Amino acid sequence: MTEAPDIELEALRRRAFAIAYRMLGSVAEAEDIVQEALLRLHRVRDAGTQIDTPMAYISTLATRLSIDHLRSARVRREQYVGDWLPEPLVESPEGDPAQRAEMLDSLSFAFLAVLERLSPEQRAVLLLRDVFGYEYDEIAEILDLEAANVRQLAVRARRRVREQRPRFAVSRQQQERLASGFFAAVERGDVRALEALLAEDVVLRGDGGGKAPALGHSIVGRAEVARVMLAWARLGEGAGGSVQPLTVNGGPGALVWDADKHLIAVWALDVADGAIRGIASIVNPDKLRHIATVGSMVDTLRSIRDRRS
Repeated sequence: MTEAPDIELEALRRRAFAIAYRMLGSVAEAEDIVQEALLRLHRVRDAGTQIDTPMAYISTLATRLSIDHLRSARVRREQYVGDWLPEPLVESPEGDPAQRAEMLDSLSFAFLAVLERLSPEQRAVLLLRDVFGYEYDEIAEILDLEAANVRQLAVRARRRVREQRPRFAVSRQQQERLASGFFAAVERGDVRALEALLAEDVVLRGDGGGKAPALGHSIVGRAEVARVMLAWARLGEGAGGSVQPLTVNGGPGALVWDADKHLIAVWALDVADGAIRGIASIVNPDKLRHIATVGSMVDTLRSIRDRRS
């Protein structure tokens, strides 16, 4: 008797999370938005209000709540220690494989990084129109704006995306080939093979949030990035850790484990134009807890020093 309502609830939950995560780049914050949106929908229905299109209603709630949250979190993000990177997803929240394949690109770290440079309204318009397929009139109603204003926001947002994103995407097979070569080269310590896979201007970014040792600034250039990645790999191997390649935010990546099989980092590769153009390393424990039990990077480094001494 409850199967149909349960199916509807799960579909609404997935849509709310899909919007909120892309808007906020945070799993924990997106889950909070989902809970609040579903609670408000439940209250409205309990009050006797007929909701003709629950999916549109939940999309409106998730979008507006996300915009409000972004405005309130702006100062907090400006004060964030070091680079701010999204919380990683090790699998897509969408359940339908066909839909998931179409929407993976909008989960990538490269795309989410571009969204960070847009205003909350631009971000919402771009996602609702180009990712979720809403009409301009529908978006105008969701955002309580004129349709003409929505179109202007879309034009500006797309211009920013074109300026920031790579021109030539690669196929899934090419992504897998480059990622496989990357992790094999890292495991072997083969600097030449690793450099051959990296774009000349590849960027390595780290996010420790002041809670774990991380890069003080982004590293640019294949030689420097290759050197740092191999140094990290040697440190991890020396401490008895391991690297587990898998899909992160719809693209190639890996989970990095310590000797006790606790998670200490997530790597995400940005592959485009036939090369690896970016590597994100998330070590902030607050951004890893939704994936697995988190280890201590400080303890891992201390263990390495003890073994060497």
